[in-house]
Amino acid sequence: MPVHVPGTRALKVLEAAGRRLSFSRAADDLGITPAAVSHQIKEFEAQLGFSLFTRTSRTMRLTEAGAVVYESTVHALADIERAIVRAQKLTRQARQLKVTSCAILASKWLVPRLEEFRTSRPDVNISIDVSMEIRDLRRDDFDVAIRFGAGKYAGLCVEQLFDNMIFPICSPNLLKSGPPLKHPRDLLQHTLGHDSWKGSEMTWPTWRMWLAAAGVDDFDDSGGVHFNDSAQAIQAAIDGHVVALGDFAMVAKDLSAGRLIRPFDFGIKVPAEFGYFLVYPPEVADEPLIADFRGWVHEEARKTRDEIA
Repeated sequence: MPVHVPGTRALKVLEAAGRRLSFSRAADDLGITPAAVSHQIKEFEAQLGFSLFTRTSRTMRLTEAGAVVYESTVHALADIERAIVRAQKLTRQARQLKVTSCAILASKWLVPRLEEFRTSRPDVNISIDVSMEIRDLRRDDFDVAIRFGAGKYAGLCVEQLFDNMIFPICSPNLLKSGPPLKHPRDLLQHTLGHDSWKGSEMTWPTWRMWLAAAGVDDFDDSGGVHFNDSAQAIQAAIDGHVVALGDFAMVAKDLSAGRLIRPFDFGIKVPAEFGYFLVYPPEVADEPLIADFRGWVHEEARKTRDEIA
């Protein structure tokens, strides 16, 4: 989500040309013509009195002096963008909270609980960005993030909320019309929903893992229905199409509402280093609205931990 910085077009041309080492590719990034990029660079060089790039018929590279100017330009643009984002947040005067989260965490955990926070702070407008992309909280106009992963976010405050307990889930209607589920091996008589999600650091627990832990070693995981999104697998279970593996924190509301049941108490945990985290820049930690939201999130997380336990 680019930040509009007035008066920096020339610097952005230099940054794009230095990053791309191609006037045509820089022009594509900026939405202008290669001739406009070339003209701007020549104007820079004329004003500075030295060359920024060396060019041949096939290649282009930064000169030693150009590399120094390019690096400073990158840092300067980043600093200006961060300052503008910070100023935008200040001008909201604590009346708007912008939260970014992945889809399943937003829909299954955050949003169903959010009314309580809105009741306590009716003066606040809450905006939720749903995206699998890891937003840059300093560059993009967001206040906090709630993320799943290993909690490694350099330069940011990271607070773990809860971990994961994975177990089978299905619609109560499925058991009314299908084979009973009295023992883990009975799952082999049902259509299983497979969550094929993989992050950069881990693989989500699979049916093979859960069944092996439950004592069923001869499971063929080539059948069933495969999903690449946890929310899709959960919805298919709610609709009565499959038995899926659910993460307790993400299905707790569906369990309490009776849309899902848990046929077996046995669950497996995701490795302890992975979990759900509240993430925010340290410079906003003491802002009243952020402090209120942090306190509320941690209280909801405590309730979730108690339910998992």
